[in-house]
Amino acid sequence: MDRAQVGDLDEYDRALLNAFQGGFPVCEEPFERAAAALRERGIDLDGSELLARVKRLDEEGVLTRFGALIDAGEIGGTATLVAMHAPEERYEEVAERVNAHREVAHNYEREHPHLNMWFVLSVADESRVEEVLREIERETGQETYDLPKIREFRVEAKFMLDGPIPEGDVDLSDLGPAVEPSDRSSLTPDERDLVAEIQGGLPIVERPYEAIGADPDWVRRTIKRFDEEGKVRRVGVIPNHYALGYTENGMTVWNVPDDLVEEVGPAIASLPFVTHCYERPRHEGVWPYNFFAMTHGRSEEESERRIEQVRERMAEFWDVGEEDWDTLFSTRILKKTGIRLEERADANTSEGDE
Repeated sequence: MDRAQVGDLDEYDRALLNAFQGGFPVCEEPFERAAAALRERGIDLDGSELLARVKRLDEEGVLTRFGALIDAGEIGGTATLVAMHAPEERYEEVAERVNAHREVAHNYEREHPHLNMWFVLSVADESRVEEVLREIERETGQETYDLPKIREFRVEAKFMLDGPIPEGDVDLSDLGPAVEPSDRSSLTPDERDLVAEIQGGLPIVERPYEAIGADPDWVRRTIKRFDEEGKVRRVGVIPNHYALGYTENGMTVWNVPDDLVEEVGPAIASLPFVTHCYERPRHEGVWPYNFFAMTHGRSEEESERRIEQVRERMAEFWDVGEEDWDTLFSTRILKKTGIRLEERADANTSEGDE
């Protein structure tokens, strides 16, 4: 099927995309309950019509999936961001060698005079990070710079469209079974299997939680509990931001004074167009920045405006000089396979947990 363009989306498509990038109900008839919430906001759809639209948007590539967005960091293992230099004349060779490592989940070419390759390493055992990086350095002859997350201020990649429900404020996550968070950090075997089953999305059917192959009540209770525990970031439609027109991806980096990071972080995270916001380590003589804020825009002009808004907010806290920040735009996706959650969940599974 041809991929849909943002101009092809009618007001009903836009309404459901805005409304349910989170907060989708975890209950027996979720599409009926979600459609009722839309009707309260003037969007005249019933459950079957809403289901059909979500299915079509998924088939057309407007969605990457529908279901639970799992927080890999809460499931087990670890991930880290790594930067490196790939010489122009060897760039494709270096990219091929880096991408050959199954632990490399994402890899991007970014605009920077030296650090022009950025990849995410995902491992079940933290000790593997250094091992893989040493392997990559031996194979490529290039030094790697590990930039693990020190503090997370925001991870909420939601992409709103012009149209109904522009604030995306429909939250039906309270519907469904009442649950209590557990104090376990590890997974049971059944929970591990559920993570493996739903990481690529839920079945887009009238009763998705009953189509998993496990007891439906247990599935609903577990997903809802995972949501409250932070193992699931949100449940809903996960859009392909490129299909929605968000083609400009700017990674802004900042040399924030160490004593101000705790104040600056929440302030930058509060900007609605900032999707990821972290403190990460510097590398003396190579990388002077300790603060990352990712922005997305639908045009180069919108992206530049948003980056300037980040700079203006930063300037409320300290005198930001030109040498104190930079923006690294991605120019090419070199690899994007996603985090291998099965391995990380398996390593964090205890047969004795109940």
